[in-house]
Amino acid sequence: MSEMQLTEGYRFAGVHSGIRPDPQRLDLALVVSDRPAAAAGVFTQNRVCAAPVHICRKRLPSASARGVVICSGNANACTGKQGLHDAERMAEVAAEAVGCKAKQMLVCSTGVIGRFLPMDCVEPGIRQAAEKLQPTKDSFSNAAHAILTTDTKIKVYAEAGDASITAFAKGAAMIGPNMATMLGFVLSDAAVEPDDLAKLAKSAVQRSFNCLSVEGHTSTNDTVLFFANGEGKPLHGKALRRFGERLETACFDLARQIAADAEGAKHLVRIEVEGLRNDADAHRIAKTVAESALVKTAIFGADPNWGRVVSAAGYAGVAFEEKDLSLWMGDLLLYKKGTPQDFDAKEASAYLKNNREVTFRLKFNLGSGSCNFWTCDLTDEYVRLNADYTT
Repeated sequence: MSEMQLTEGYRFAGVHSGIRPDPQRLDLALVVSDRPAAAAGVFTQNRVCAAPVHICRKRLPSASARGVVICSGNANACTGKQGLHDAERMAEVAAEAVGCKAKQMLVCSTGVIGRFLPMDCVEPGIRQAAEKLQPTKDSFSNAAHAILTTDTKIKVYAEAGDASITAFAKGAAMIGPNMATMLGFVLSDAAVEPDDLAKLAKSAVQRSFNCLSVEGHTSTNDTVLFFANGEGKPLHGKALRRFGERLETACFDLARQIAADAEGAKHLVRIEVEGLRNDADAHRIAKTVAESALVKTAIFGADPNWGRVVSAAGYAGVAFEEKDLSLWMGDLLLYKKGTPQDFDAKEASAYLKNNREVTFRLKFNLGSGSCNFWTCDLTDEYVRLNADYTT
């Protein structure tokens, strides 16, 4: 955090409003752009959507967004008309507090599903946050902490440049592509048309957060919001494409941080797939391997049972022959063009046991399609945390 250079033109706050019983736990964040910003969002593909998702979808893309109010500890999902009213009220109170129109304010939430928001705490908390808004690293850190649920650390990113980018996210479980139980916020001082930003946002999420899975559970609240509040002539052509690549880099970095902080995880696992007919086929195989409980438990147990990886690839729904596939674990070639290879099982087990970050590479010979996918192992700690989540 100390070396981060925040994007200018944004202010941040994170406070304890009372949603969470622990007075030391921040649970409400506010992010405000000093001037109207282009904004776009990418949201969960779960048909059961939290109230804030419905609100944001209606308001985006926008050419005049001013910010977002976020609460943690309560998802405001599966809460019917009351939940929609409460989400709209959060945006209204935030807008009143910062001096903009209600439709210029977006809203997000994360936490337990099926509980109504304690609005008698939330509304004063929003006003308190508005009074604390600052463009400082401490305020940014408070906002990043306020959106966490079972995360053990904040996920942040910053890159300076002609158009600087500052981003933060949360996520540790219920992580499954399209997207995860995650929230992400990407802020820039670039000048971008709202429709262009929406296209860049979709592309960036597809190659980052949609290449991330902890256990394959697609949540009700998944949201990534993009803001660009730059003045002057909007980016076009090569400049716009370069900016899109930088947004993708920011999102990829945050996705990797989420996978590394997955609940109870001992390993950060990278699944590299190459040589398929197209990227979609590569993504399908990578996702299937990443979500295999047998693969994930083998990694946790430092068991180099590579047959589980090959088997998962085989039921992914992508046509290939055994001879089309080779598999590496780190630098160890385990399976070559359909034939098992001799390898030192102790060395392979030690690779899994002694490395926090491990890689499985599946190479096909069918084309140029590829995908890099992030996941983690499945541990007894993960089971305990999620078994006890609400009780």
